[in-house]
Amino acid sequence: MPEAPTGGWLLRYEGLDPAREALREVLCALGNGRFATRASAPESRADDVHYPGTYAAGVYNRLVDVVAGREVENESLVNLPDWQSLTFRVDDGNWLEPSAATVTDHVQELDLRRGVLTRRFLVVDTAGRRTRVAQRRLVSMADPYLAGLDTSLRPENWSGRLSVRSALDGRVTNQGVARYRGLGGTHLQLDDAAQADDGPLVLGACTTESLIRIGVAARHRVLVDGEDHEAGRTAASVPGRPTCDLTVEVAQGRTVTVEKVVALCTSRDRAIGEPVAEARDRALRAPPFAALMAGHELAWDHLWSRCDVAIEGPDHTALVLRLHVFHLLQTLSRHSIELDVGVPARGLHGEAYRGHVFWDEVFVLPFLNLRLPEISRAMLLHRWRRLPQARENARTAGHRGALYPWQSGATGREETQTLHLNPRSGHWLPDSSALQRHVGLAVAYNTWRYYEATGDLDFLARYGAEMILEIATLWADLADYDPVEDRFGIRGVMGPDEYHDRLPWRSEPGLDDNAYSNVLAAWVLGRALDCLDVLPPRGRGELLDGLGLDRTDLERWDHVSRRLRLCWHDDGILSQFCGYERLEEFDWAGYAHRYGDISRLDRILEAEGDTTNRYKLSKQADVLMLFHLLTADEYYAVLDRLGYPHDRESIPRTVGYYLDRTSHGSTLSKMVHSWVLARTDRRKAWSYFLAALDSDIADVQGGTTGEGIHLGAMAGTVDLLTRGFTGLETRGDVLGLDPALPDALTGLRFRMRYRRHTEIELAVSHTSLTVGASSRQAAVLPVRIRDEDHRIDPRATLEVRLPHRRGGRH
Repeated sequence: MPEAPTGGWLLRYEGLDPAREALREVLCALGNGRFATRASAPESRADDVHYPGTYAAGVYNRLVDVVAGREVENESLVNLPDWQSLTFRVDDGNWLEPSAATVTDHVQELDLRRGVLTRRFLVVDTAGRRTRVAQRRLVSMADPYLAGLDTSLRPENWSGRLSVRSALDGRVTNQGVARYRGLGGTHLQLDDAAQADDGPLVLGACTTESLIRIGVAARHRVLVDGEDHEAGRTAASVPGRPTCDLTVEVAQGRTVTVEKVVALCTSRDRAIGEPVAEARDRALRAPPFAALMAGHELAWDHLWSRCDVAIEGPDHTALVLRLHVFHLLQTLSRHSIELDVGVPARGLHGEAYRGHVFWDEVFVLPFLNLRLPEISRAMLLHRWRRLPQARENARTAGHRGALYPWQSGATGREETQTLHLNPRSGHWLPDSSALQRHVGLAVAYNTWRYYEATGDLDFLARYGAEMILEIATLWADLADYDPVEDRFGIRGVMGPDEYHDRLPWRSEPGLDDNAYSNVLAAWVLGRALDCLDVLPPRGRGELLDGLGLDRTDLERWDHVSRRLRLCWHDDGILSQFCGYERLEEFDWAGYAHRYGDISRLDRILEAEGDTTNRYKLSKQADVLMLFHLLTADEYYAVLDRLGYPHDRESIPRTVGYYLDRTSHGSTLSKMVHSWVLARTDRRKAWSYFLAALDSDIADVQGGTTGEGIHLGAMAGTVDLLTRGFTGLETRGDVLGLDPALPDALTGLRFRMRYRRHTEIELAVSHTSLTVGASSRQAAVLPVRIRDEDHRIDPRATLEVRLPHRRGGRH
């Protein structure tokens, strides 16, 4: 684990640790929402320790392989040319590479406040010559096309010729995930002619199937003791790797600095010409490294003024929270808005899940809604643009409405694999996870929550309502009526818990009446009707006509939303799906004793010839996800609408039951469990929160973080702290707050925006809550704090004393 220095802004690693290098490359990766680059050592190439990787949002390519006798097609986020490549040597000695010299005093620091990665170390070559090295790297948050590497070298005990070799390495492939390495990974066709003359290094490439053009160019500047120096230059055009050698005669104790400023362009970019020529031009007119860094740091300063979450508590917690915000903003920024990209589950940091979009925006957008809602709007527009494909998906499946895919890449078609590999057994197995049709419910949920938080009626009228209504149409169409029970049932789906994809006594995949799906479907159907009430009459009529919907459809939505089936245990516990009560209890203690880590029971049991389908267990929150997405009042309102009796202990009973039957095989799981316990058991909620917080920085899944961050878990932990532990709600025109701060924290401060109120400051302690509104234009801010209503004038501050609460409500 890295140190957590005072201030909570610096992620620091001392020494080299090959076993953890992939983890460090991901956690120290740099990006700007348009592209991101892993923090691999510039002198390295891909091997068992290092993995240079640069990924641009939306740059996907498709390859076909033969697996288990059948063709398998995969669309992947493409690893782009390595722009960082740089090494050096003294006289005619060996070039610096991980195995060719002794490296000591190695320190790597990621400054989260500035978005700058610094690396310092001492190199001793085979002749005993000692060279002190310092490097600074950035991917510009100010200019989304630019990145930079600044390398300073100082001879400590020698004088002579210093040679620095810089390259653009296009010989990269997608091989960053071990279980994919048996499949094709060559996504780039490199241009025959790469430039390495007296001007910038220039490299062009094109993806093999999607035909996206990529241009990369690098401009260099050499300084000695801070003054420009005319270095010798030798260019070479190695196939796929334009290279230049810069040589300087240097005396002991003097410092040579090489600046490498890089431009990366693709044919997906707007308002550019041919990407290779554009990259060259941008590299030539880019500012020197110091000016580039100054603009970059200013952009980060502006972001942190909106998005920082400051706690009074453990330094480690403060650091990791900011690390999570940092990587969220590197994945999704204002530079993402015009790119037509979704929320990649593993960020732009690696190749896990092939860079696909799942349902993770349900954990990501709540944080952005209240700080950078224009980014949330762009992510929802990405879904809207794929509505025609979602309609086609539904039509192909024999249904009306819109069926969003569980995994998607560039187009919105279903990208979920039909086979997946169990690395424990080596078996390729059928993959039914495309039956997780609840992803569409998440799209509708996100759309409505965005509208609640922003009041953006224009978006709802032009885009959002169309998505919500089409998703409602699908779920009403999926529901089959049972006249005997007077209930609608939904068959052949999977819930968020991926351990159950079929009933053990059935051969066909799919479950009946998954509780998460049915409750959320009832809620979405209700919101679809609310949409129509909110829209202006003319817009409402035009939308219904355009979608071919009439009064019969609306009546069906209402009917289905009132009569969907839920299944229950005899003790009043909501069943995860119908038939769950017939499953066997699992031997948790026995398997924990036998295997230790049992988070991936699906792999363990399959390797034994067994299946998780037989047992009452979950990989991650399924039923409990309802209490993450819906407030207690909203959940009980759905039960009332469906006609199911309940009492105020229904949620606590259900939470307790499933807490004991979850293996936490997903990084999202403990975050969700913390959320649902935040009102009733703060001590246990804090314990789950800390475990979720450390998911990536401690690589709790044993190597997966090195393949890419878990963006949903990162964003979810920050959202948990700022909404879950503060009881923050944005329904209606009133901002609701009901703090239940964990005992380990003495204070929490952050800024947010809510509808017309563009800057609201909140400070929470165990004894008080302070709300400050500082917008000159906004009207009075209505606030409800623990059921007491207040009104805050623009630019005024409200402080409320918080009496000690015993226990708490859900």
